[in-house]
Amino acid sequence: MDRRLLEILCCPVSRRPLRLLRADQQQWLNAAIGAGSVQDVNGRAVSAPFQAGLISDDGKVIYRIEDDIPVLLPEDGIGTVQFQGFPG
Repeated sequence: MDRRLLEILCCPVSRRPLRLLRADQQQWLNAAIGAGSVQDVNGRAVSAPFQAGLISDDGKVIYRIEDDIPVLLPEDGIGTVQFQGFPG
């Protein structure tokens, strides 16, 4: 992802800056998705693993990146409050 784009992206709800999801966070998230224990903010099950993602700088919301395009739809965000042991 282009660094200049990353510098201006923010969460569409909180307006907090976003950063790339770290490899350990992505691995943890994908394992939880594989176990069927991840829901988006609307309570819908998330079934597709992440190839890349963004997380708010406060670590509260995760957004998917598809084909190098950030998907910043509020309803598709994944709240990390649902997780026990998510790497911070």
